[in-house]
Amino acid sequence: MLKLSGEALMGSQPFGIDPKVVKTIADELADVVALGIQVAVVVGGGNIIRGVSAHEQGIDRITGDSMGMLATVINALALSSALEQLEVPTRVQTAIEMHQVAEPFIRRRAIRHLEKNRVVVFAAGTGNPFFTTDSAAALRANEIQAEVLMKATKVDGVYTADPMTDPEARLMPRLTYQEVLQRGLRVMDAAAISLCMESQIPIQIVNIRKTGILRRVVLGEDMGSLIGPGEDA
Repeated sequence: MLKLSGEALMGSQPFGIDPKVVKTIADELADVVALGIQVAVVVGGGNIIRGVSAHEQGIDRITGDSMGMLATVINALALSSALEQLEVPTRVQTAIEMHQVAEPFIRRRAIRHLEKNRVVVFAAGTGNPFFTTDSAAALRANEIQAEVLMKATKVDGVYTADPMTDPEARLMPRLTYQEVLQRGLRVMDAAAISLCMESQIPIQIVNIRKTGILRRVVLGEDMGSLIGPGEDA
């Protein structure tokens, strides 16, 4: 399972979708699919609108979250199109029913698509306001019994401080779920971390801007930061 933020799709633009970036990510996913790995993706919508930001601008929070969920569908369709152009079969499933655009999320159908080597792109979050797409990724990872949840970011992993502003920030290659929660590290929201901890699904944090990163992680290279149970678990 790959969690892909909406911001990852906009490249250097201030908002929207950069087709070149989408194609690059599709290329990365196609490389993993070629290895025979079953791949699912949860996409965010922050490159178009965020529910929290919309609320701060005067839009009702629930309405804003609904707008954000619809934004993820736009991103999912863009990614699906880019993958299909590479002859990688896909299915977009949404937590909000819109039959003319995508399939509704049905767990058994999603698993069947994966078994047929189709990339399943999950959109519309959980279908509920107040839940992030991080939580949706953790939920879907549990539902399809994913072996690992990879979160694509703009940095190499989890650091002791913000590497963009602190030159002394150090990469932490291994962490436990408890460490992330206790230290308040902004890797994923607490609900997503807790859900993965309950099911012992490891979380791999990777820099999606590094060419070939997904393939290298899948093949077992020690990249980024891995969040999992402690040694005594």
